[in-house]
Amino acid sequence: MARRPPRTKLVILSIDIGGSHVKILPSTGGEERKAESGPAMTAAGMVETVLALAQGWHFDAVAMGYPGPVIHDRILAEPHNLAPGWVGMDFAEAFGKPVRVVNDALMQAIGSYDGGRMLFLGLGTGLGAAMIVNNVAQPMELAHLPYRKGRSYENYLGEASLEKRGHAKWQRHVFKAVGLLTAALEPDYVVIGGGNVRALTELPPNCRRGDNANAFKGGFALYLNTALQV
Repeated sequence: MARRPPRTKLVILSIDIGGSHVKILPSTGGEERKAESGPAMTAAGMVETVLALAQGWHFDAVAMGYPGPVIHDRILAEPHNLAPGWVGMDFAEAFGKPVRVVNDALMQAIGSYDGGRMLFLGLGTGLGAAMIVNNVAQPMELAHLPYRKGRSYENYLGEASLEKRGHAKWQRHVFKAVGLLTAALEPDYVVIGGGNVRALTELPPNCRRGDNANAFKGGFALYLNTALQV
């Protein structure tokens, strides 16, 4: 029987699944590759798309960031912005490789982590959230908690709010929400990521900008960071 390569020699294919694009990158580096996703993309269609994108790349294992709740590598609910059929999908069989699956915000949070107590907020189509405390990672479904006037945090911080209320009001709500969540969760620092972090002209106190590329780093860490607990 062939010996499994040392952990540090594993080549991981990291997959960042979004409502508009699927992006991939191997742990050996290079340029990311991406394809459109959208409401017609099923789980099987994603696998087919990724395998086509990854032509010419060798990889030993797969890490996936999924836009929805995940526990112990198991998808719990269908995505809002993709086609149904994700719950119960056997991705390891489909890829023919070991597969780790986490929430997409958590994967970007892991790639953004610098130790201590970190709160991650992802500003995108909706609101993603995760917290990592001393290398213990926890996805958080904060988006649908009540925030103001009976509406949720996502109602005020998501992309639809930016378009509806305009930049100035949206940014004020980002600052207020970050203040409330910081007071409740007491992080050492906050990382604000997601595609719409670019729309912030300034940051709330004790915050730094994230980068969507950190999602790939988080995927690699699911296999290669032995101190991380997910």
